[in-house]
Amino acid sequence: MLSPEEKRKYIRQIMMQEIGLPGQEKIRNAKVAIVGCGGLGCPVLLYLASAGVGTIGIIDFDTINITNLHRQILYGNADVEKKKT
Repeated sequence: MLSPEEKRKYIRQIMMQEIGLPGQEKIRNAKVAIVGCGGLGCPVLLYLASAGVGTIGIIDFDTINITNLHRQILYGNADVEKKKT
């Protein structure tokens, strides 16, 4: 069951006939795995989290390189040389 705060946060999605309250609860209970947290995976993670997906797993064995920063929006200069996950 969504909390009052979650209902306020996701009201625009809940108002959509295709989603509604039952659909938003399914999104909250969903479990998603993202393989690759690069130029495509980073924004996908951001949008899934913003939509209210309850559990997101990330699989990526790469290290952040300075050349990644212009397209991988989850990382900054302080993250260079760190593992992505």
